[in-house]
Amino acid sequence: MATFLLLLLAMLTTIIAQKELIVNITILHSATAEGAVCLDGSPPAYHLDRGYGTGLRSWIIAIDGGGWCQSIPDCRSRSTSDLGSSMKMQPPQAKFSEILHNDPRTNPEFYNWNRVRVRYCDGSSFTGDVEDIDPDTKLYYRGARIFNAIMNDLIGKGMQNAENAILCGTSVGGLATILNCDKFKSLLSNDAKVKCVADAGFFINAKTISGTYDIQEIYQRVVRLHGSAKNLPLSCTSAMEPSLCLFPQNVVPYVQTPFFIINSAYDSWQIENILVPKYLDPQHVWEDCKSQISNCTFSQRIIIQGSKTILAYNELRFY
Repeated sequence: MATFLLLLLAMLTTIIAQKELIVNITILHSATAEGAVCLDGSPPAYHLDRGYGTGLRSWIIAIDGGGWCQSIPDCRSRSTSDLGSSMKMQPPQAKFSEILHNDPRTNPEFYNWNRVRVRYCDGSSFTGDVEDIDPDTKLYYRGARIFNAIMNDLIGKGMQNAENAILCGTSVGGLATILNCDKFKSLLSNDAKVKCVADAGFFINAKTISGTYDIQEIYQRVVRLHGSAKNLPLSCTSAMEPSLCLFPQNVVPYVQTPFFIINSAYDSWQIENILVPKYLDPQHVWEDCKSQISNCTFSQRIIIQGSKTILAYNELRFY
């Protein structure tokens, strides 16, 4: 009986620890006056769970990922989804887990901080800013304005008094974190302790197996379509072609704010999309390898090891 009770207690503890935290969406209608809108013209959005106690003056901002759109058809398609329209962000709640959870057992460091999830609806890693609206497509390229509008709204909700602040993101959100890290710090007081954390956002300018720089061409199209050049770090764009400043390897040397980079030494997304895009593998020779690195043949591993898709930033680096 005692063993059964202990087992039941353990199960209940696990269930309680895994209880979901659901946070309502904040649609920032006021941002439309500044032209800070999603691809379809709808207002930007975020989710905020307020801090308390010792975390009242501490903030953690997590930026969503979700790829880029590099052409008008691509962005038009995106504008009909939650990655391009706040009107499509359904249900209007979001699950907060891990570093956004409010349970000290699962999130002992940040459970009582002000925790924010920023929704991604522009397709440019929050770098775009084109004033004109195409009368045919009715698409808006205003990612940089969205970032500024949401940060300013949070400033007005208490972030101006932050003693600690972390900007973080995963994948494309991680890239946005690197690109906006210094800007984020500049919004806060000089006394605030500010850090940035980019998880799986260190996209490398590497060749495909055929020797072409496909990812560089994608970035060129993103920068041109979204008018991103003026919102990329000036210290970088003054030294090289603007689209190259979407690559963290070219931006990192100029970032002044302390930050962490978290990235797998073998980045599966980059192997699948940068090194071996689908059109270069019509016979699906790489399919097993791309799904699981342990499935790669010896020759495939040699190719991967010789490419820049293997990061030299083994798992975690602090700058």
